[in-house]
Amino acid sequence: MNLTDCENSIGYVFKNKNLLKEALTHTSYAYENKVKSNERLEYLGDSILEFIISEYLYLKYKNLSEGEMTKVRANVVCEDSLFEIAKNHNFSDFLYLGKSETHSQNSKKAIMADSVEAMIAAIFLDSNLENAKKFIIDNLKDTVEIASKNVGMKDYKTVLQEKLQANGEVKIQYVVTREEGPDHDKTFVVEVSCNGKILAEGQGKNKKNAEMEAARIALKNI
Repeated sequence: MNLTDCENSIGYVFKNKNLLKEALTHTSYAYENKVKSNERLEYLGDSILEFIISEYLYLKYKNLSEGEMTKVRANVVCEDSLFEIAKNHNFSDFLYLGKSETHSQNSKKAIMADSVEAMIAAIFLDSNLENAKKFIIDNLKDTVEIASKNVGMKDYKTVLQEKLQANGEVKIQYVVTREEGPDHDKTFVVEVSCNGKILAEGQGKNKKNAEMEAARIALKNI
């Protein structure tokens, strides 16, 4: 286990290598080896992460309301997003796990997500808030951008449904008509119809976004 590779991946070199190791130490390993776990760092990192993302949204996305910023932050500061960061930096290669750890897929996901929060706190304690902020924004700015667009599109399906059902129940369907591109970068094409009549077609990087886009276009057409 070469922690220098971890430092190279995250783009930060620790002055205190013990902090780096602590950030990657799961409670199972800590208990078996009588060392510090990353739980306290995780606690601090969670607060830093929420603050930095809140500040970033406030300063960069001036068009979002308080409620929309809250929803975007919830979509960004979550286990799935943090797990993706851990995967991108191969944290699983560097984590200190005890023999008692079952390595079940669900627990592994949580462990990796928690280690990202611990890493944020470790960078902060080793240097300053700016370096922690750089790590957070570098790894989450794309996720924030996607989430901010999604929150702006959130009502299109609801608005379309309300408009179409104004005079009674109708059958609204969203159907994926095709998928384009390689598996790692797919584009989905979805048609929305009302009582069998096609209203519009939308595209997106996932089915939900494609449905929202189809609903948005349908609203313009009717």
